[in-house]
Amino acid sequence: MRIDQSAPARPPRRGPSDRLREELQALAGGHAEFLAHSEKSWASVTFAGTRHRIDLAFAGDEAIDAAERFIAFLPDHEFAIPKQLVADAAVTSVDHRIGPAPRMEMRIELLLLDEE
Repeated sequence: MRIDQSAPARPPRRGPSDRLREELQALAGGHAEFLAHSEKSWASVTFAGTRHRIDLAFAGDEAIDAAERFIAFLPDHEFAIPKQLVADAAVTSVDHRIGPAPRMEMRIELLLLDEE
């Protein structure tokens, strides 16, 4: 009889980008569809971090209501991302289509600073 003594599989590590998307989805009440996410390194004389550009879509009346709340609360939302400070979070564009299939798409931009 052979006993498997290997360590249990660990879940994949979640980095700051993963945690950021989780926080944004929570803020959206689970109604956001992530269309695109890009990030670039960013630095100033005193700080380093990353700039994130994220495109989201919200489809249906309930999701549109969630999107409107998302827009209202994003700038002041307190993110809980270990070793990161969200220094800026803004909605930079919105496309809202009304009709039999209401849909809202938006682009948001965030600046995350390293806290180390």
